[in-house]
Amino acid sequence: MQLPQLRIQQQNAMIGIQTRNAQLSIEAGPAKQEIKQPKADLQINTIKGKLTIDQSKALADVGIIPTEESVSRMADKAMQTAIEGAKKRRRQGDMLMKIENGGNPLAIIAKQNGQRPEKQFNIGWIPSGDAVKFDYQPAEVDINAKANPPQISTQPTKNQFNYQRGGIDVYLEQENSINIDFVNVKFVGNNFEMEV
Repeated sequence: MQLPQLRIQQQNAMIGIQTRNAQLSIEAGPAKQEIKQPKADLQINTIKGKLTIDQSKALADVGIIPTEESVSRMADKAMQTAIEGAKKRRRQGDMLMKIENGGNPLAIIAKQNGQRPEKQFNIGWIPSGDAVKFDYQPAEVDINAKANPPQISTQPTKNQFNYQRGGIDVYLEQENSINIDFVNVKFVGNNFEMEV
């Protein structure tokens, strides 16, 4: 005997959830920095060295003397030569006045006036060892230096934030359903039978 059956199949609804995470990005640019380094202040003062060479004694040793002294010496020498010349002329005049005394004064005077002394030549004069004097004053250098500190200017750059909100999407992933089946259910009527 077959009993009527009622079969029910049910499917529950399913909910789907999709989550989007929030996103945060930070952009930080480098700071703007400007550095200026002024030159140091430098002052250099120099007093030149001085070298003095005194060679007047060496020049005097070889016969080179200052003009004023040379003029004075030449004047003295000229005066002495003039006096000696005057004396010579007077002697010779006296000899000629007494020509009657004999002795051939004309030949003697001619010989005296005609002969010149031989010039002597030597290698020259050598100055003494300490004839040249040196005096040296060394140079002086004065240095003043002043360092200037660097000039630093800094401008920070602002951070840029980019934020995207997160979210949740809820959707119906599977619909609910129900199926009802009838098995072995018969409708019996007048003279007929029908399976439902």
